[in-house]
Amino acid sequence: MSQSGQRANASEVLNRAAKLSNIDAEGAVTIRDGSHAIFELPNGIVARIGKPHSYRTAERELRISQWLNRNGIATVEAVNSIPQPTLVDERPVTWWTLIPDHRPSTPAELGRMLRRLHTLTPPTDFALPPYAPFDGVREPVESATTITEADRSWLLAQYARLRQRYDELDEPSQPCVMHGDAWQGNLVVPPSGEPTVLDLDKVSVGRREWDLIQIAVDHTDFHRITDDEYQGFVDAYGGYDVTHWPGYRVLADIQEFRWVAFALGRSNKRQSAATEAEHRIACLRGLVPKPWTWRAL
Repeated sequence: MSQSGQRANASEVLNRAAKLSNIDAEGAVTIRDGSHAIFELPNGIVARIGKPHSYRTAERELRISQWLNRNGIATVEAVNSIPQPTLVDERPVTWWTLIPDHRPSTPAELGRMLRRLHTLTPPTDFALPPYAPFDGVREPVESATTITEADRSWLLAQYARLRQRYDELDEPSQPCVMHGDAWQGNLVVPPSGEPTVLDLDKVSVGRREWDLIQIAVDHTDFHRITDDEYQGFVDAYGGYDVTHWPGYRVLADIQEFRWVAFALGRSNKRQSAATEAEHRIACLRGLVPKPWTWRAL
């Protein structure tokens, strides 16, 4: 299916869901066309279209939003006047209040939010799943049609190596509530100045280090943030620097493998994603020196 076909399919789901929920979707604008399709609608509403058969995940996102807001962590809020989720062709659609004119958080703002999040006691009225870092990672490698068999073989062997290295890590003494996709774009700052958490589908229970890895890798492997910005993140989190943790490289390698798998998952339908996936694989295989430059998809 072409990229335009993907968009048309998501738009069709949106229009049907909007009709079922009596929402005006005329002139909807695509915000993101990733693992979820996200649209901005009139009247300050954002529609988030989940993957097929992810109704329970969408339900949990709604409950997580309410729970985090009750516990003092500002989080994107659902539109309470609409029964949710709306189901169309096994795809759940959730409706959220638009956060206008926001900017990505600074590293320090992200560090402060994560410090608070990681101290929360998990909810008792619903269960958070354990974080599963390898979910959905192998399949894109196996199904990609744009890579060489040599690259596929290397990636599958690397996947096996990473699973073994991960299994050899000591169990965390205190698993905590974690966001699961903690980067500056998922904590946004509106004109009110209060950083607000987005993208709740991966909120789970697991190692706190997972929530510290993305920005640490941005610093060590990509140089996307400066030394001072990274130190600001560490200080705001409470002084714990995950790059000094003995398991850092294991989690960092897994995170980068996940980013490669994401590109591969889109490579069969988008030439730009195929080109980017090829570059990312070359980086992992040591053919491109660090710091790396990877393009967003």
